[in-house]
Amino acid sequence: MSTNRTLQDLEVYQLAADLSDLGWEIYSSLHWTKQKHLGDQFIRSIDSVGANIAESYGLYHYMNRIRHLYISRGSLKEACVFWADTMLKRGYISPNQHGRLQAKSKKLEFKLNRYIQKLKSENAKSKAS
Repeated sequence: MSTNRTLQDLEVYQLAADLSDLGWEIYSSLHWTKQKHLGDQFIRSIDSVGANIAESYGLYHYMNRIRHLYISRGSLKEACVFWADTMLKRGYISPNQHGRLQAKSKKLEFKLNRYIQKLKSENAKSKAS
């Protein structure tokens, strides 16, 4: 990985930040009782996606980096599958909001998986040299 590249340059981080912004838009539109009921869990898990990518970027050891990216992927599923589906079923969010969230999360999941594979590949190459 180039030392000139910052965390903010990573597309996967940018996508996570965009997803977090969308999550906040959804969360802030909820009535406070719905925020407390399940919105707090939703926003914590959606913010955890980008936070774990950022933490991973700051770690040196390859396995620690990958571990945090796996946690990020798990938080993505928690927020955008479980909590988003639950909020949709209960009428807390519109089908349009749900669809926007799903579209962004699918793109992020694909890029996150690619990023994990890239790090694994770079590690394998460094071991081979």
